[in-house]
Amino acid sequence: MGKNKKEIILEKFGMVATKLGNQIHLRTLRDAFATFMPFMMLAGFVTLINYVILEPTGFLGHFIRPATLSTIQEIGISISNGTLSITTLLVVAAVSYHMCVSRNYQNSIAAVLVAISTFIVLTPMVTMFTPENSQKAIEVSGVIPIAYTGASGMFVGIFVGLAATELFIKLSKNEKLQINLSGNIPPAVLKSFNVLIPIMLTITVFAIGSFAINQLFHMDVNTLLTTIITKPLSKITTGLPGFLLLTSIANLFFGFGIHQAVISGSLLDPFLIQNMQENMAAYANKEEIPHIINMAFKDTFAVMGGSGNTIALLIAIFIFSRRKDYKDFAKLSVTPAIFNISEPIIFGLPIVFNISLIIPFVLAPIFSLTVAYFATAVGLINHVVVQIPWTTPPIISGFLATGGDWRAAVLQVIIIAASVFIYLPFLRIDEKVTSDMTK
Repeated sequence: MGKNKKEIILEKFGMVATKLGNQIHLRTLRDAFATFMPFMMLAGFVTLINYVILEPTGFLGHFIRPATLSTIQEIGISISNGTLSITTLLVVAAVSYHMCVSRNYQNSIAAVLVAISTFIVLTPMVTMFTPENSQKAIEVSGVIPIAYTGASGMFVGIFVGLAATELFIKLSKNEKLQINLSGNIPPAVLKSFNVLIPIMLTITVFAIGSFAINQLFHMDVNTLLTTIITKPLSKITTGLPGFLLLTSIANLFFGFGIHQAVISGSLLDPFLIQNMQENMAAYANKEEIPHIINMAFKDTFAVMGGSGNTIALLIAIFIFSRRKDYKDFAKLSVTPAIFNISEPIIFGLPIVFNISLIIPFVLAPIFSLTVAYFATAVGLINHVVVQIPWTTPPIISGFLATGGDWRAAVLQVIIIAASVFIYLPFLRIDEKVTSDMTK
């Protein structure tokens, strides 16, 4: 029996999505940011504890001496220095390692060290410092500015992690560049000498490139990449239209069995994480929060019950469904959904390859993100400033992510209630289709 037009289109879409998901650099970035995420969550918890719970001018300040609270905050500050302040270094290491995994290259430790060394080579060891009781800033050399190792340098970290590792692996596989030693040589020493020349060549190539850029454009690599690539891309991907478009495409992919991380993990997350890091830093320093859209904003308002805000679908089934089998399946899916795990409902009901439910699966997050964006923009809720675990249950997540703003939790309740009625007409259609098929 020949395939109909619908089946052919779905098959071609699946092939394209699969090919994109297996693209080596996108896959590397997706896996690298998954590895990096626990450090970011730790930084989020510390930000929440330090500047909401332990804030000297806050609630505890009435019972504990502010000086004592400030002293305790030093623990969190040290953790922040080891996470937020070295975000880019962590990204360089993670990207380099997963690039080795993707290329099946065994000596991953050498590649990671080369990538970190290359990043430092491209980083100017100079910063401006204004001494106390002075109006004039002076140049201080021999230091690594946090501006380069923190969130703002993340795109350079991604570039170095990919480019330096690719070059190093390619050179390492050239037998003419390997130093073969004879005799009873320890394996670690043998590995080291085999990559000696590739290490020297890789770092030197990037050093010469950095020097050339500095001479030609009178700026460092970080500034150049930020000017011509990072800022334009960030405006597109984390501006509301671009953000909604990419999020919708990611959910559409999920509707055809390709995990949404194929899109969001590679194209969105680097910029969302950078925005999140900058928000946390601004919140810690009591500065104006710079971004509405960031990583936790997406998790808080577009992943309630899992991708597609599927907790609303479960509620719609419990209240309005006429099918016992749907309700039975919803009972099995509700516990994972509380912790934002939607795979049981996506693949079990299913939503996958089910046009009736794919449509609201894409529409519901568009609605919720748009409402949350404008609610933040006009000041109805606080900005999202804390990176919480994506498994944090809805309502609790809104409260914590906004630094303890109860209004964000109320907004989540309103959005979930409205999303129930986005899913409802499509649920009715799906039930009718299923009933007709079983007759």
